[in-house]
Amino acid sequence: MLRKILLPTICVILAWGFWVSPDFKTIAAGVSIFLFGMLSLEQGFQAFAGGTLERILDKTTDKLWKSLSFGIVSTTLMQSSSLVSVITISFLSAGLLDLASGVGIIFGANIGTTTGAWLVAGFGLKVKISAYAMPMLVFGVLLLFQDSRNMKGIGYILVGLGFLFLGIHYMKEGFDAFKDSFDLAKFAVAGYPGLFLFAGIGIAATVVMQSSHATLVLTITALAAGQITYENGLALAIGANVGTTITAIIGSMSANEQGKRLAAAHLVFNMVTGLIAIAFIYQMMASVEWISAHVGIAEDDYTLKLAVFHTLFNTIGVLVMLPLIGRLVSTLEGMFKPRDVLVNQPKYLTDAVIEFPDTALEAIRQETLRVWDHTIGILAGVFGFERGQVCSDTDLAAVAQSQRTLPDFDVDAAYEQQVKPLYSAIITFLSRAGFSWQDEQSGDIHWLREANQNMVDAIKASKHLRKNLETAAASTNEEQRAVYNNMRVQLSLLIRELEEIRSASADESPVLSLDHLRLILHEHCDIFNTRMAAALTEDRISGELAVSLLNDSNYGQEVFSKLVDMGETLFVRHNRSLSDAEREVLLSEDELLELET
Repeated sequence: MLRKILLPTICVILAWGFWVSPDFKTIAAGVSIFLFGMLSLEQGFQAFAGGTLERILDKTTDKLWKSLSFGIVSTTLMQSSSLVSVITISFLSAGLLDLASGVGIIFGANIGTTTGAWLVAGFGLKVKISAYAMPMLVFGVLLLFQDSRNMKGIGYILVGLGFLFLGIHYMKEGFDAFKDSFDLAKFAVAGYPGLFLFAGIGIAATVVMQSSHATLVLTITALAAGQITYENGLALAIGANVGTTITAIIGSMSANEQGKRLAAAHLVFNMVTGLIAIAFIYQMMASVEWISAHVGIAEDDYTLKLAVFHTLFNTIGVLVMLPLIGRLVSTLEGMFKPRDVLVNQPKYLTDAVIEFPDTALEAIRQETLRVWDHTIGILAGVFGFERGQVCSDTDLAAVAQSQRTLPDFDVDAAYEQQVKPLYSAIITFLSRAGFSWQDEQSGDIHWLREANQNMVDAIKASKHLRKNLETAAASTNEEQRAVYNNMRVQLSLLIRELEEIRSASADESPVLSLDHLRLILHEHCDIFNTRMAAALTEDRISGELAVSLLNDSNYGQEVFSKLVDMGETLFVRHNRSLSDAEREVLLSEDELLELET
């Protein structure tokens, strides 16, 4: 409802402004060009998101000071705290970050965003930056027509910077011309009433433009033209800082509870920082005067003083909140409880993670692990065991020997209710991804899709075993019971070993474990063939039963092979810390056969 009212209201205000003053058109055009530059810049940096961000985040968020530094540096480079916030929420929702690291990044982003004020106040208003904008636009557009993704990314960055510079130029020109016909400074309000009024205007402007940078640039250019007072300009900067949280809040609406916690942390930090700045505004203004005098800022250079103030109150906010991160995280975890998700509903495939290849990939991997968890339960039921027995140290051979009937289990219903909906959701999610997968992600996506298909194939192959497993459990032919019991026990032990590989520490090598499992499969086949030949020779089984056993042995081998392939995909390939040499240790089928001969 609010959005339906907001857009027409903004259009009416703009139309009125265009009618009142032609110079207002120049200012509005400058803001529009600046915002378009921000969008282009964000798109350019997103082109380099695939694979790079995950590796950087993995190395720079294991300690709080690293998370803080990452937030500062990334926001300084991208000149968009909103983009950094959305990226952080996306990575947090996908499980690539913990909440404390995400909060550290947000704190750092608030310091990093202050560099924008320094660039505009110290460079943008003192140099004819439109001269730099034109070459950037020319070379940027040229690169946009290239096929290379990286070239396009650089092109978007150059176009974005060009439009940013051009937008600042038009805003400055507009305010310079505007002051000759209309003096906005006469609407200045002194004292705390003005502080709260202009802070509110700053919040509203940032909410509308979805960019605190745009509000700050507008404030600085208006301040340089004398259209607002220094004190009111400080209030606008405070409001812009608080208003920027709206982007994080909007981005968290489609995120899971972790994303919502981070958005709330962002709001708390900016509100606390804003209240501190308002409460101690005059002390901070005195500090700005002292700092300015010692770094050589002219007494009447209010634009640079605003940049000093912006940096000062954000830094104070970080220093105040840093010791409270642990308590803040605990409080937010208590406020935003994980929602209960039905077994057949996706948990990680949210709109918040689909924007970036790394987060989308991790979300698919997490959902595939949920498919595996359901597969364990289904296969355990097919083989006549409980999930807890399969995933523990229970002596499965003894359990099988004691069973004369298998517990009732409907494999078709379990598959339709648990696995199929999640697999369908994963495929649908892949089709919705609005970006081109890079080579690295393409390979990972292929493997994850294959892992899901392997689990589905294993379930379908196990279904063919179920009837004869039930028959064998009740059979008086001990050879028949022993062979089928051994088959279901060995397949269940495979699941147990795959779970151990899944939880293996970084020091252990899952590659060698998988090769061990492949060797076991070949050994089982040889033992089974020898046993069948001996049983037929000694008339312990009939020829008809031998045919059934051979057919079921093939189904068992298929289940075994599909699950091992799934384990290689889901538990080994995901571990990108594995060296190429370790990957090459994986034995091929031919090499396995050579080892047996």
